[in-house]
Amino acid sequence: MKHLVPWLTLKSVAGIGNLLFNRLIQHFQTPERVLAAPVSELLQVEGITPKLANAIWRQRPSEWVQNEIEQVCQKGYALITMGDAHYPALLRQIPDPPPLLYVHGRLEPDHCPIAVVGSRNASAYGRTTTHRLCTALALRGATVVSGMARGIDTAAHRGTLDGGGRTVAVLGSGLNRIYPTENRKLYLEIAETGAVITEFSLDAAPEGHHFPMRNRIISGMSVGTVVVEAARKSGSLITARLAAEQNREVFAVPGSIHSATARGTHDLIKQGAKLVENVDDILEEIAPQLVGDAFPSSPARPWPSLSAAEQALLAIIGADPVHIDDLARQSDNAIGTLTDTLTRLEIKGVIIQEPGKRFLRHTDFFE
Repeated sequence: MKHLVPWLTLKSVAGIGNLLFNRLIQHFQTPERVLAAPVSELLQVEGITPKLANAIWRQRPSEWVQNEIEQVCQKGYALITMGDAHYPALLRQIPDPPPLLYVHGRLEPDHCPIAVVGSRNASAYGRTTTHRLCTALALRGATVVSGMARGIDTAAHRGTLDGGGRTVAVLGSGLNRIYPTENRKLYLEIAETGAVITEFSLDAAPEGHHFPMRNRIISGMSVGTVVVEAARKSGSLITARLAAEQNREVFAVPGSIHSATARGTHDLIKQGAKLVENVDDILEEIAPQLVGDAFPSSPARPWPSLSAAEQALLAIIGADPVHIDDLARQSDNAIGTLTDTLTRLEIKGVIIQEPGKRFLRHTDFFE
C-alpha cells in the first residue's frame, strides 16, 4: 500500500482536480516525479499556475493520507490507480478519468458493461421494465453499471442480481457513507459478486455536486447507457449527454406520453437515441464493438398454468396499476373471490401488487 501514498498526496493538493492530475501524470509519468519536480518544471504543464506549482512542491504526505490507507486495509476495500490492471479500460479513455478508485468487492475486465439509469421517482412500469431488462442482460452475460440510487438504479441492480449476473454500483459518496441508507443490504449484495466503487474519500458525504461527477464514471466505464425513465433536466439525462460526449451508445426506453418521467426519454429518442423494447435492441447495437463470443440467446420465461378465472382477470390487468375496487367493478367479482384470484396470480408471478391495493401485469407476461 506504500505505492498509494504519492497518489493520495498529490490528489489532496487543493486545486488539483482530475484534469490537472492527469496532465501532470502524462508529463511526469508518476506522482512521485510530480511531487519531486522543481517549480520551474511544474509550470510547463498547461493549467499549472505559480500558486499551484508552489503548493505541489511543498506538499508532503499527511496524517489523513496514512489514515485513509489504514482504513482501506482494515475494511477489506481496495484502492486502485489508473495504472492498475483492474482499472476499467473504457474509463481511461474519457477526458477526466478519476486517478483513484475506492473499491468494495472486485473490479475485473468486463465483457460488456452497460449502464442503466433513470428516475429516483420511478413508476411501477419503470421499475418492472428495468428489472426485466437487467435480468435479461445478466442472462446474456452483460455487466450492469448503475448508481445505486432509489427507483430505476435500485431496480437495475436488483434485476441483475436476480438474473445471476454481475453489477457495479458507482457512488456519489464515500464507501463509509452508504446512500441512500435503505440500500445498505443491496450494497453488500452487490459487493459479494460485483463491486461498489467511488472516486470520493471514505468519509465523503453524498453532496449534490458529487452526483454529476459520479455520472461521468457510470457512462465512462460502459459501452452504452440505457435511460429508462427521466424527467427533463434530470441527472439521468446528464449521464446520457456524457455518454454521447464520450462516444458511447445511448438508448432510451419509451413510456407513456402522459408521464412526466417519460418526457426526457422521449426527447432522447427524438435526438437519435435508440428506442429499446427488449434486450436484443441493446445487444444488437453494441455487439460489433465487442471482442469475444456472441451473446447467448435469452431463455423465454414460460407462462404458468392459469385457470379460466385467472385468465379472465389477467385480461383486464395491464401495464398501468389499477385499484382493486376498479378491478371488482370491471370483473363483476365479489371482493373475496377477487382477492383469492389476485393472490394466486401474484404467487405465479404474473402480476405485481403496488402499495394501496393497486395491481399491474408483470412485463414478462404480455402476448
